[in-house]
Amino acid sequence: MITRIDLRGRTLSRRELLATLPRAEIDVEAATATVAPILADVRARGAAALRDLGERFDGIRPEHVRVPADAIARAVDVLAPDVRAALEETILRVRTVHAAQVPQGFTVDLAPGAQVRQRWIPVRRVGLYVPGGLAVYPSSVIMNVVAAQAAGVASLAVASPPQRDEGGLPDAVVLATCALLGVDEVYAVGGAQAVAMFAYGAAGSTPADGETVCEPVDVITGPGNVYVAAAKRLVRGVVGIDAEAGPTEIAILADAGADPEHVAADLISQAEHDPLAAAVLVTTSVELADAVVRRLPDRAHATQHSARVVVALAGAQSAVVLVDDLEAGLDVVNAYGAEHLEIQTADAAAVADRVTSAGAIFVGPYSPVSLGDYMAGSNHVLPTGGCAHFASGLGVHSFLRAVQVIEYDASALAVVADRIVALANAEGLPAHGEAVRARF
Repeated sequence: MITRIDLRGRTLSRRELLATLPRAEIDVEAATATVAPILADVRARGAAALRDLGERFDGIRPEHVRVPADAIARAVDVLAPDVRAALEETILRVRTVHAAQVPQGFTVDLAPGAQVRQRWIPVRRVGLYVPGGLAVYPSSVIMNVVAAQAAGVASLAVASPPQRDEGGLPDAVVLATCALLGVDEVYAVGGAQAVAMFAYGAAGSTPADGETVCEPVDVITGPGNVYVAAAKRLVRGVVGIDAEAGPTEIAILADAGADPEHVAADLISQAEHDPLAAAVLVTTSVELADAVVRRLPDRAHATQHSARVVVALAGAQSAVVLVDDLEAGLDVVNAYGAEHLEIQTADAAAVADRVTSAGAIFVGPYSPVSLGDYMAGSNHVLPTGGCAHFASGLGVHSFLRAVQVIEYDASALAVVADRIVALANAEGLPAHGEAVRARF
């Protein structure tokens, strides 16, 4: 059911490790050929194109591109009490963590009359995408919206695909979550067309739209399939994006003391997302590996989404990796750079402190990835495909810009004037120095 890679007795370079470790293969570049005409259509025809594309890709032509306010309110009224309580608890925890993320500005006085300040300024408007294909994600609404609200973003719009069983509206729990968060601008638009709508804006085209226009945004965030990733690639530069999200990943670094039931359950929990989801166990213990592998078939076939779980576990992106010792295991997980990394070893906190590449790190047997998906307070929109080597997960910082403010008086500028002139002349840009000299 799952491939085994034995690295024991081998010393691999970083390049060799990257070539050996499993990874889902997605061709974003190829998807751009499909996506480019969609972006152009939305840019040219606005809401009319969005309706046509909803019918084509989602199987229903939405009556309302922008979801009416009363539909959002009704979704809260019919929300199951236990689900509402869970959503409200998640919102509270995520707000608490993200409030602590807000960076502080600073002021540096370099000399009398010479000051540099740094301010953090939120972007004006953001578009938050919430998928709705194999699963629906009210939790992603929370992760995107709370981070933007904590950053101080004044204008937020959410898009999620129209659902046939909802009469062309997005999933009802997604709408209810928007209501709980105070978001009233929601669009029944999915996939690449949602990215285009956010990037270029889309004018209303029917009496049902009234005068509604989706104004362009400054930043687009949220996960999605390969076509969403391709659309984000094509509009990057027109707008900012969080990342080109790929299939979800879990890696677990475990020793002989880990519970094989926990490990097997956690691998399957991520495999249920998508047939391309990656599930990787890195362990020093053959006994643990064997025990986990024995448990996977029964657990996989017993779960609701067994078909996609079995495909994901058997895919080239999933594996059990055997290593000589914990040092080698750390080398492997740092090279892999998983979206989610669980540490199930002795002294797990100390081991976690030595991890240098992961979207989020889950420490110990009672911190499963599922906790981070919903209730930990952390953000679950995380870098995939090895992007954790250079990128962070979604957070308040995703919606802020650092702006430096420079203020010198005449005497402070005079102190450095000759040196500015010397550097300007050295660079062959004498007018730079002349602009300083003109003040004296």
